[in-house]
Amino acid sequence: MSDLSHIEQVLGVTFQNKDTLRQALVHRSYLNEHPSFELGHNERLEFLGDAVLELVVTEYLYQNYENPEGELTNWRASLVNADMLAEICHSLDIEGDLLLSRGESRDKDTKARRYILANAFEALIGAIYLDQGWEPSKQFILRTVMVHLPRILEHRLYIDPKSRFQEAAQEHVGITPSYKVLSEEGPDHSKTFIVGVYLEKEQVAKGTGLSKHEAQVDAAAKALAEKGW
Repeated sequence: MSDLSHIEQVLGVTFQNKDTLRQALVHRSYLNEHPSFELGHNERLEFLGDAVLELVVTEYLYQNYENPEGELTNWRASLVNADMLAEICHSLDIEGDLLLSRGESRDKDTKARRYILANAFEALIGAIYLDQGWEPSKQFILRTVMVHLPRILEHRLYIDPKSRFQEAAQEHVGITPSYKVLSEEGPDHSKTFIVGVYLEKEQVAKGTGLSKHEAQVDAAAKALAEKGW
C-alpha cells in the first residue's frame, strides 16, 4: 500500500506525513501476522479521532439548534454510533485499503467488520487532525458526517428502533409489539441471540445480537423496513 493518493483524494486531504494516514488503516490483527511491520495499529489515532468527532458534532449542533440538551444528545448519538460511522466509511470505498489479518479480511458483512470500519473512520479523523489541525478535520466531518443530519431528523432515526416500531405499530394497527427469543447459540460468555418481533401472532421480522436487547433492536429495525413504517 505505497500509493495513498487515491485515499487522499477521497478524503480531500493531502497529508504532510503519509505514515500518519497509513497508520490509520492498520488494524491490530494485521500486526499479529506481520510483527515486523514498521508502523503500529490505528487504535491511538481512533482514540484521538473519537474526541475530535464528538467535539465537532457537538459544536455544530449547539451553534445551529436551540433544542434542549437531551434532544441534542440523542441527535449526536445517532450521528456518531458505530453503525453510522461504518456506513460512512463504507461509502468512502477504502475498505480494500485497510490492513487486516487474513481472517478479518474474509469476515465481511458482520458486526465485527462494522466495528472495524467505524474505528478506522475515527482513526482517519485522528490522522487528519494530527497532520492538518482543527479546521481541515472539522471540514471533513461536516461534509461526511453532518450531511446525514437532515435524514436522521426527517425519519426520526435518533429514536431507537424499538420505540419507533412500537409507536408505528400502535398508530397503524393498534397493537403493541412483543418479542420472543427464538434461539441462543454459542458458549455462555459469547452467545448470539435470535429474537422474533410479533404483532399478536404475526412474526414481522427476526433480529440477531450478542445480547437479547441488541437482537430486539435489530428485529425492530428490520420490522420497520418490512412494514415500510
